[in-house]
Amino acid sequence: MKHILVVDDDPLVSRAIQLTLERHDFQTVLADGGVSGLHALEADRFDIMIIDIFMPNMRGFESVRVFHQRAPLVPLIAISGYAFAQHSSPAPDFLRMAIELGATRCLRKPFTPAALLAVVNECLAESKAPASNREG
Repeated sequence: MKHILVVDDDPLVSRAIQLTLERHDFQTVLADGGVSGLHALEADRFDIMIIDIFMPNMRGFESVRVFHQRAPLVPLIAISGYAFAQHSSPAPDFLRMAIELGATRCLRKPFTPAALLAVVNECLAESKAPASNREG
């Protein structure tokens, strides 16, 4: 059974992710913020991390950077629902920036259970592929 760490300060989002994953035979550990997520990462081994980009007590992309540094070989799926109130100015591409900081994949909230499962399965397939297949 694959073990997934879910770090999000929104309990409804975390629980929805957990229910979706557990219905498909994944084991999940929920953390309500960066600090508790890092403690979970120190205490256990995970096959995937799903990390919210913007959380209290972690500025901006610090969560993606820190989690990737602590477990660089574990695929990291960055999630974000952040939107700008003023649509007149172009919004930064937060999900693209997350990829540059170490995320393997990104999902924009709200996402469907099917989208979540597709990204999780892509990450698992890539992590199983031999290194020579991943480089090219």
